[in-house]
Amino acid sequence: QVQLVESGGGLVQAGGSLRLSCAASGGTFSAYVMGWFRQAPGKEREIVAAISRSGGSTYYADSVKGRFTISRDSAKNTVTLQMNSLKPEDTAVYYCAAKNGVAVATTSSRYDYWGQGTQVTVSS
Repeated sequence: QVQLVESGGGLVQAGGSLRLSCAASGGTFSAYVMGWFRQAPGKEREIVAAISRSGGSTYYADSVKGRFTISRDSAKNTVTLQMNSLKPEDTAVYYCAAKNGVAVATTSSRYDYWGQGTQVTVSS
């Protein structure tokens, strides 16, 4: 069973950047598809980005394409979400998630392990 710990959230002005990291432990990192989700108050949890086990395939929600980049480092057992050109609508709690199997999934129910979340607040 893998444990996930996010870091890097905070308060930033619109147009700024943040870099979220997720450290994985207790499992075989290369065996998991990794994803970033977010949940704003009163809204459902939604996919932000996901990356395949090899890192060769990625998925981005339309709302973040061209602004966010997901990557993984198998040597460090970490997955990173670089967020640029942040907007107030990006404000949410961001969660790291891990999924068994090969397929890159976009629905939260497909993911098996979750971090505790990190708050991202973008001021206008």
